[in-house]
Amino acid sequence: MRQDATAADIRGVVEAVEARGYRAHPIPGAQRTAIGITGNKGAEEAPVFETLPGVLEVIPVTHAYKLVSREVKPDDSVVRVGGVPVGGPELAIVAGPCAVESREQLLTVARAVKAAGAQLLRGGAYKPRTSPYSFQGLGEEGLKLLAEAREATGLPVVTEALDSESVELAERYADAIQIGARNMQNFSLLKRVGRARKPVVLKRGMSATLEEFLMSAEYILAEGNYQVILCERGVRTFSDFSRNTLDLAVVPAVKRMSHLPILVDPSHGTGRREKVAPLSRAAAAVGADGLMIEVHHDPNRALSDGPQSITPDMFEELMRELRQIAPVIGRRL
Repeated sequence: MRQDATAADIRGVVEAVEARGYRAHPIPGAQRTAIGITGNKGAEEAPVFETLPGVLEVIPVTHAYKLVSREVKPDDSVVRVGGVPVGGPELAIVAGPCAVESREQLLTVARAVKAAGAQLLRGGAYKPRTSPYSFQGLGEEGLKLLAEAREATGLPVVTEALDSESVELAERYADAIQIGARNMQNFSLLKRVGRARKPVVLKRGMSATLEEFLMSAEYILAEGNYQVILCERGVRTFSDFSRNTLDLAVVPAVKRMSHLPILVDPSHGTGRREKVAPLSRAAAAVGADGLMIEVHHDPNRALSDGPQSITPDMFEELMRELRQIAPVIGRRL
């Protein structure tokens, strides 16, 4: 749409799209609104829409993923999680324990990461574990503790959902819903969070290609939720010196092909706490919009992913380093 297009102009285009039996997706941008069209079997004739009031141009989308593509929306999207922007000039830092274990543990870590400069709190109330005998999370009680930590610190909460039931609970207690790597292609779950009214953090599957990653995001946007944040968390390779291989090359690739913001999770991406800081610095340097970092005050006793969790002191030192890097790459922290 044109930069000066009115709400009535946008509504008129939406009605014209729907009159042809298709679905319209208005996606607001910093400068102008784009309206994606889905449901059409092939390219539409441009003159059908070019003459409508407020239309600047009609662009055929060549990729299988439409709504996440820069062809539909050339400028970067900024997703706000509890008022905190993800995307744009500010580097967003999401930090907290892998799993919510107790009130004392969560509040200790939440206050520490807040003091060091984190803007968002992460914590798992539902944990999809490889072994059925591993700690599976506290469930709704964990979500209540996360909400309590938000009240105590002011940090908006990001937490994972595994199914429709946990999505409903996460909507109630959290500020953003995370879809983990194992669920990246759980299409019914993607459709469910696509109908949610909260931002979604979508993690890349451990064997997913870039196109598969973007197509999973497309599922969410196609349902009407345009508040999607991508997250690179490492892929499975032949590497034997880290838990996964953190694919930092995907960050500039995503930036070239999609308008969605992208975080990097160096904790899962490496699986080793001594590797978290150097990969965090590298992620910021290649253009990530933020980091998702696991922090635990006593990682050797953590019930989940202790070896990859850094201590509050290590997190504070990392934040000092990132504050030096951010201005060099045109970011703020």
